Amino acid sequence: MTDALICSSKGCTSPAVHQIEWNNPKIHTPDRRKVWLACDEHEPTLRSFLDARGFYKDTVPVDRNM
Repeated sequence: MTDALICSSKGCTSPAVHQIEWNNPKIHTPDRRKVWLACDEHEPTLRSFLDARGFYKDTVPVDRNM
């Protein structure tokens, strides 16, 4: 049985519908992608947090095979 994919925003228990892909260029190779999961409500906030630090790469629909 697969566990539900939940938004990565602190305290949120909503199902994730987005994968926010990012990397920290100081510690990750350029092709490496880390993933935060997000609900519709928190995707803009999480994306903005990463973008302000130069870490944001892309937002795509959640991969249910994670």
